This record gives sequence, structure tokens and C-alpha cells, in this order.
Amino acid sequence: MKRMYFLVPGIEITKKIVDVLLLARVDHRHIHVLGKRDTPLEGLPEASFLQKSDFVPALERGMIFGGLTGILLGAFVMAFPGELVLSGGTILATFLIGTGLGAWISSMVGSSIANSQITQFAPAIESGKLLMMVDVPRSRIESIEQLVKERYPQAICEGTEPTMPAFP
Repeated sequence: MKRMYFLVPGIEITKKIVDVLLLARVDHRHIHVLGKRDTPLEGLPEASFLQKSDFVPALERGMIFGGLTGILLGAFVMAFPGELVLSGGTILATFLIGTGLGAWISSMVGSSIANSQITQFAPAIESGKLLMMVDVPRSRIESIEQLVKERYPQAICEGTEPTMPAFP
């Protein structure tokens, strides 16, 4: 799945685009709308915490760096055991602890930071435009973009996200 970004000038056009996407068999849970704070979205599928924050990318980075740190710490402990008798399970245990701690700490930080993929749209959102994020299979990107452009030229396609989180 890839995430497509559309900047839309208003609520009414956004509602119409959502209807067109639903008729084109884009699932409702794959459409996310983000507007300026306190903008009533009037029943549109609002972007969730996961779309608004950097939670998922931070979680992924934390797991990777925490796991690597755990492996290095486990190898260090195994190399200099002192009086303790350690087995290969030490590296596994430090890996798991490092992964868990890294994921927890970095996801807490990421939850307080705006999504790095949507910060480029902040000026447009603050000026009153709505950001539509549509998750579609790679094979449908061109057809969905063409469909929206033909029916609603006011909606500007701002491209796709290079990678999309695995979480819905």
C-alpha cells in the first residue's frame, strides 16, 4: 500500500471526493482527512493519532536501535563475564530488553511530534485547506489520481509517501 496526498480547498469538495473514492472501491478506513485545529470535518474520516504523529516511525527506529544496543551490550557482558557464568541466552535477553525499551522510549517521543511526512503541508492546512491521505495498492495509484483529477481539478495531488506504516 502507498499513501497518496491530496490538498483540497474545502469540506464540500472533500465530501464529494470521498464519495467518488468509495464508489471506486477504496475502503473507508483507508481514507484520512486532516484539517486545521478546530475545523469541523462534518462526518469525514478524520486522521487518527497514527496519521497525525510520528509514533510508528519512531517505534520502528527505537526497536532497531534498541535491539542493536541490546546485542552489543550482551556481547560485551559475554566477553567480560567476571565471576558470573553466562550462556548464549544473555545476548537474547539483552536484545529483547533493548528492543522493548527502545520501542517504548522512542514511541513516547514520537507520539508528541507531528508526522514528518505531513509537516510540508502545514502551511496549506493552516490556510484552511484539507489534507486527504488515501492508502491504495501500488497498482491503483495512477487510476485513483486520474479519477480525482478528472472530476475535481481543484484537488491537488501532492504525490505519494515513499513508505507507509504497516498499521492501519
